Amino acid sequence: MKNKKFTLLKVFFGFLLPLISLVTMGTGYVLVWKFPDKFIPIIIACVCLYLAILIIFAILVSLGKSKIEEFAKKRPLLNATMYDKIYNAKEPALVCDENHKIIWANRFATSLPTKKILGTDVNDIFKYKFMDETMTKRQKEEDVTIEGEVYSVEETEIFASKERYYLLYLRNKTRQAELEELKKNKDKIVAYIVVDNLEALLQFEQENYRETAAKVERVIRSWAEGVNGILKEYEKDKYIFIFNMEDLEKFMADEFSILNKVRDIRLGSGSIPVTLSIGVAKKTDADLAEKEKLAHVALDMALQRGGDQAVVKLEEEVHFYGGLTNAVQKRTKVRARVVAGELENRIRRASNVIVMAHSYPDYDALGASIGIARFAKYHGAKVNIVTNFKNINAVKMIKDFEGIDEYRNVFVDASKGLDLVRTETLLIVVDVNNVNMFESKELAKMVDNIIIIDHHRQIAEFENEPIISYIETSASSASEIVAEIIEQALPMQTLLIQEANALYAGILLDTKNFQKNAGTKTHAAAMFLKDNGASYENVQDLFKTSIAEYKKNASFGEKIEIYRNCMAIAFNAHGKDLTDKILAAKVADSLLELEDVFASFTLVQIDNTVHISARSNGTINVQLILERFKGGGRFEAAGAQVKSTTVADVLVELKKAIDKYIDPEG
Repeated sequence: MKNKKFTLLKVFFGFLLPLISLVTMGTGYVLVWKFPDKFIPIIIACVCLYLAILIIFAILVSLGKSKIEEFAKKRPLLNATMYDKIYNAKEPALVCDENHKIIWANRFATSLPTKKILGTDVNDIFKYKFMDETMTKRQKEEDVTIEGEVYSVEETEIFASKERYYLLYLRNKTRQAELEELKKNKDKIVAYIVVDNLEALLQFEQENYRETAAKVERVIRSWAEGVNGILKEYEKDKYIFIFNMEDLEKFMADEFSILNKVRDIRLGSGSIPVTLSIGVAKKTDADLAEKEKLAHVALDMALQRGGDQAVVKLEEEVHFYGGLTNAVQKRTKVRARVVAGELENRIRRASNVIVMAHSYPDYDALGASIGIARFAKYHGAKVNIVTNFKNINAVKMIKDFEGIDEYRNVFVDASKGLDLVRTETLLIVVDVNNVNMFESKELAKMVDNIIIIDHHRQIAEFENEPIISYIETSASSASEIVAEIIEQALPMQTLLIQEANALYAGILLDTKNFQKNAGTKTHAAAMFLKDNGASYENVQDLFKTSIAEYKKNASFGEKIEIYRNCMAIAFNAHGKDLTDKILAAKVADSLLELEDVFASFTLVQIDNTVHISARSNGTINVQLILERFKGGGRFEAAGAQVKSTTVADVLVELKKAIDKYIDPEG
């Protein structure tokens, strides 16, 4: 401040004063020369003007000095660093005396909505309670409102010369409040809700549809209104639901109890429950549009898994709730025709096609693989099927293709399959969607273009997102799906008899000779295959059991544990672990024939991996139970593989999973 004062005086006396003197004298000389008769008045006027300029400048200097002295008085109240920081701060800062009068303000205090600042009581600008002797803190902070603007006031108590002063530093929080409100809006959750089987139930009781649909809608709307959410029906029996993020935690905590409430609704006097599928997405920093897309992906996953469940997509994981009823067969051939067209386009663009199923393939996996191979061959592709030649099922089925030129060198093992990978290779995976159960996980990682065709429930997101994912949980088998695709896309009589038999064997296996899960689509696919030469007589040798296997089966069934009064578990014979996975699956099927057994499980130790096969009579969802082991499958048939463990350890965990399924709250 002193330097500024010295510079101002130097400029005035060194430049301005001589200039003013020169201008005044020059003006007087010109006026006297022009008006000589008014010499005295002109001289008096010039002298008065000159004195007036000097007086005005003296006043300005005096005011500047007063202001400087005022600042100088306040500076000792603060240390030099704090003073400079507050003086140059971009937010208002005030210093008040003990009477709460403002005695100093920085330049940004002019932004406050008040005409006068210095000498004004703070409470005339905003309501504020100062610290007093009862307060132990030397600093405090609180929010105030000034003309609709929200400020955070940080108060610091200062003592100087035994006098108390208050430094008030104001931060405008209006923008922060707006950002918090925006964040609150960003914390909205988007969900899709579909009544997934009401239309299918129309075939049983059409006259009660409206009443049942209205009842379902009331239940859903009541649920949405309970959390002040927004529920809109965008299509018949389809809704979009927007709610707060904190409510998602409630829904997850009660495991989406809305599923149970809707499931209690029956169509008329029927015994089939109405079910919902829900897709929910939660992603930090995503806008509503992105959340809507993710919610739709979650809904698709719920439907692909058979419906009657909620799928919640979080940042890094997916959670599943519900899934207590079996899928209703309701698909049309339209989708099969669309998938067939897209499949053809992808095959024609590929350099070669590799077909693969799950490890230890059964006849359904092998039949579907062979059917896809025929589809690819028809469209001119070089195709190979990756399988395990140590598997008895593969050996039996491949034997039927010996001597057929088209199938020479088509079947290869996993190591050979890796050598066949090219930049434009297309991998088609059938009868499995869990990468942990692929015949070769390494092969799937190497190929960029993957297509999934399956009838098992999807248990998680794919590591390498497929270009086509055709998962129909209402289909009886993968062979049924493939047969339907071939029927829609290839000319009649394109299939070889051996190919038709392979697909037919797959359907027979998964339907237990049409006794389970066989819908109208299943019988239609079987008729198509029969028209192409398939017959039960041609495939019955595949299902025959050797004497050795029969003896193993008999011994395996000697020790069976009935758990929770309704589930049969078999895991050893004469103290030795069973090492035949295929036989274990057959045992699981046969255990369902026992009285009062609703579900069965067999455990097999192969090397350091325990394989679990599970079967159900349709009242218990064994797929949900085995999901706890990262397994997969269908409502009534599922499997899992647990590595680096023992049968005894898996048995303990299996019982815990069963307990959790029967008593979720326990």
